[in-house]
Amino acid sequence: MSERIEAQIAFLKEADKLKSVLRASRLIDGSRRENSAEHSWHIMLYAMVLGEHAGPEVSIPRVLRMLLLHDIVEIDAGDAPIHGTVDHAAMAAKEEAAAERLFGLLPEDQAQEYLEIWREFEAAETPDARFAKAIDRVQTPIANLANGGGTWAEYNVTLDQLDQRVGTPISAGAPGLWHWLRPKLATFFDKNASSSE
Repeated sequence: MSERIEAQIAFLKEADKLKSVLRASRLIDGSRRENSAEHSWHIMLYAMVLGEHAGPEVSIPRVLRMLLLHDIVEIDAGDAPIHGTVDHAAMAAKEEAAAERLFGLLPEDQAQEYLEIWREFEAAETPDARFAKAIDRVQTPIANLANGGGTWAEYNVTLDQLDQRVGTPISAGAPGLWHWLRPKLATFFDKNASSSE
């Protein structure tokens, strides 16, 4: 039993490093960039509150587990901003190696279970994973709308990019949320295009 607890505590201590991984996105008040641990907590709250917009086959408790674990890999791999220039194949390889190392700190049964949950989220093929991906994508645009665009200007983000990179996964997992969000994004980009002319 002692060895099991030691392994679990080693993982938990390593997971503390997620608090130091800064994301590209800013807090709603615009005061600073959020860290990945804050992001994980916030999207879990989003999933719990917005769970009624998931399909009937979605298990919100499973979604919460996915969202809790999904960004642990950023401890080793770092954050890959959705609108940044990223070699997706190289990043996927880094994240896989990170998942194996980090979850490998745990006792074998937990390591395997958490690795499978993480991989399910990444693949986004099950109803639970599609809803989790949708929630992961919906939080930042809502924050950016609330703080005047967040880092969209830094990354030269367009509405077409949001449709592809954000709209596609949200539509796949929570179409009602995309139906609600898309007009707000269009209004924001139309307004900013008009003011810059």
